[in-house]
Amino acid sequence: MQVILLERVAKLGQMGDVVNVKPGFARNFLLPQGKAMRASETNVAKFEQTKVQLEAQNLETRKEAEAVAATLDGQTFVVIRSASDGGALYGSVTTRDVADAATAGGFSVDKRQVILNAPIKDLGIHTVTVRLHPEVDTAIRVNVARSPEEAELQASGKSIQELAAEAEAAAEFEIAELFDDIGGAAQEE
Repeated sequence: MQVILLERVAKLGQMGDVVNVKPGFARNFLLPQGKAMRASETNVAKFEQTKVQLEAQNLETRKEAEAVAATLDGQTFVVIRSASDGGALYGSVTTRDVADAATAGGFSVDKRQVILNAPIKDLGIHTVTVRLHPEVDTAIRVNVARSPEEAELQASGKSIQELAAEAEAAAEFEIAELFDDIGGAAQEE
């Protein structure tokens, strides 16, 4: 099926391109979302008439997205989740969770704009891409922690695994000292 793209679509083409796509992709995604229209003679003529207006509208929305991207770029948002002592989450952090954290931080981000390369399944600071416009991407950081205090520790540069290892080493040292004290007291008697 041939369609005319009304905006840039990743891995497909730029605005105004006439492309061949599978009918299901056109019917279920491109046409209902307003990203394309069927490439008939009347629609091609109609598109040529409104092309300048669509390009101006696209440029305006792109400038707005770039302005938001400038303020959003590099921001860190905290997501609190329960996790094991080893740092593995019980579940995962989804695009909705990231969008909710960004919205709570004062930015208008939809879950469809958040792009996760892989699900977030462990504690730590993760970089996530936010696509504000088909031509504008920005990166944010998501700090996944068990508590706000833990999030502050992670933000300062320490990982939960390092802190757990330090606490375990300190506990083993205390136990060793205790046994040394007990052994020394037994020898004195």
